[in-house]
Amino acid sequence: MLKNLTSLHTPELLHTLASMGHGDDIVVVDAHFPAVSMAQRLVRLDGVSAPVALDAILQLIPLDTFVADPALRMEVVGKPDEVPEVQKEFQAVITNREGKPSPLTKIERFAFYERAKKAFAIVVTGELRPYGCVIIKKGVIF
Repeated sequence: MLKNLTSLHTPELLHTLASMGHGDDIVVVDAHFPAVSMAQRLVRLDGVSAPVALDAILQLIPLDTFVADPALRMEVVGKPDEVPEVQKEFQAVITNREGKPSPLTKIERFAFYERAKKAFAIVVTGELRPYGCVIIKKGVIF
């Protein structure tokens, strides 16, 4: 048993986060995302929403401060300026965990898929809301 962890910090998630290096991407996706066919490494957190999973991850790793866009959200098809509620929740988690604003940058759907395929890992959640997908780049703890 480890202190200060939640039930979301499964052995598989902890191993994945600890194995990542600075600059590696981890993708948190909704239940609709084709995670199994895309993931190099797959972590399942089926019982939680995507923002809750993101919060558990950002409790343990920082965002990369050496890149302009360390957090990316999937753009809504046909409505590039729309920000769904689930993505607003992602932004609130990021702002809270980073202690400062770090805006989510939008990325086109198929470009998101290509980035996800190259990511260190994909964490699939039980999120049922569409566009509950975010890519974060792991930073360094100074």
